[in-house]
Amino acid sequence: METAIRVSALSKTFGNGRKALQEIELEIAPGEMVALIGASGSGKSTLLRHLAGLTAGDTGHVEVHGRTVQLHGSVAGDIRSVRAGIGFVFQQFNLVARLPVLVNVLAGMLHKVPLWRSLALVFTREEKARGVEALRRVGIAECCFQRASTLSGGQQQRAAIARAMVQGARVILADEPIASLDPESSRRVMDILAKVNREDGCTVVVSLHQVNVAMRYCARTVALHRGRVVYDGPSSALTPQLLRELYGADADEILSLGDHIGSLHGAHRPAEPRPSWTVPRPAVSAAQPA
Repeated sequence: METAIRVSALSKTFGNGRKALQEIELEIAPGEMVALIGASGSGKSTLLRHLAGLTAGDTGHVEVHGRTVQLHGSVAGDIRSVRAGIGFVFQQFNLVARLPVLVNVLAGMLHKVPLWRSLALVFTREEKARGVEALRRVGIAECCFQRASTLSGGQQQRAAIARAMVQGARVILADEPIASLDPESSRRVMDILAKVNREDGCTVVVSLHQVNVAMRYCARTVALHRGRVVYDGPSSALTPQLLRELYGADADEILSLGDHIGSLHGAHRPAEPRPSWTVPRPAVSAAQPA
């Protein structure tokens, strides 16, 4: 079966001896929208950075749409070409504050334009039209000529998603994209990610602290604990009891964060996500040593 993301035996230990990832095994099908959950320090952000080839593991193999991202501790030599199909949405937006929003969005296609145009940030009329259309889809087309620094946090995050859309990414990795946003901005960002997944068939992997948000938007959840996959299956099965079995005392941090999106008056649930064909499995019992 074709996979959008395949991870085999991926491990990473930091210089201080902390094991950030331990023998990660993961397969994600094209068009899935998958949540990564876990307490702080569980390995969510580290895993996403490895999937994008921004960090090299110690061992293991990572592929995205059949192309090697990294193997046996080395990032692929053609990683820039591979990354062209991977959009990364950072928690802190990663926009250039002094540049117009449209230019920030069009930066997503710099890998496609000649070097002299990329250095001078020169774009054709057709490319600009594509950028404006992406901004329209995320609901901030009227902001295209504003400096990025003038946007609210939620608007900046939507611009970051528009950048991934312009990039033509087949896989979008979103690293806690709503962690610093208010409830309404969080809802809009999650709705947009779900829309891109649904309408464009883009594979989306989003790390979240709020379990209820994962259940609202993602059919499948992968739970990490101390660098290990401890659960991979339907989001609907993540009851408080199961989370306590998986995380022990660390479950309190996860369960203490309510569904601030669902608490909005009139908040709606997006169209049902694509079903996951993965059989639910608690990969490691919380009682087992890490």
